[in-house]
Amino acid sequence: MSDKTRAFTRLYTLLAVLLLLPLLAQAKSATEIDIGVEQTLKRFEKEIPGGKEFLDKAVGVLVFPSVLKAGIGIGGEYGEGALRVGGKTVAYYSTAAASIGFQLGAQSKSVVIVFLTKKALEGFRNSKGWKAGVDGSVALVEWGVGEDINTIDIKDPIVGFVFGNKGLMYNLTLEGSKFTRIKK
Repeated sequence: MSDKTRAFTRLYTLLAVLLLLPLLAQAKSATEIDIGVEQTLKRFEKEIPGGKEFLDKAVGVLVFPSVLKAGIGIGGEYGEGALRVGGKTVAYYSTAAASIGFQLGAQSKSVVIVFLTKKALEGFRNSKGWKAGVDGSVALVEWGVGEDINTIDIKDPIVGFVFGNKGLMYNLTLEGSKFTRIKK
């Protein structure tokens, strides 16, 4: 690697860190997270036909009301959320991921991860730091507009949904996202 390439790499890394520091410094309280989780679940139930019934079948639901992503060539994302079991918060988690490639700017998204089997939920809860695509696969479900989600034969034990400002987002991945339990 040339000196010029190293200098650009260091510059991009520094800029990405500087962009992410304000995001990381705004850690939320447990109450703030719980309020955001409740709002996100209400949005899920409103925007996904059959969403409430689908969530009722879940063994656990991990909700990140706001995952912020920022980058200039090198980027990262961070968010805090809660794991709900039986409709109650049982633990708080952070999610983080890094990326390299053409990117400029910032965006926010909400993430809902639904655990459909006890085994999948236990595997997640017993991990020290769970990485999507390594410790378990998260399927992102696609279906027709207006179609009830309960009419789809979902075989995956963990299903993820990503919402942007304009609603449910498709063709995204959670691969490489790391989920770590935090104390609140």
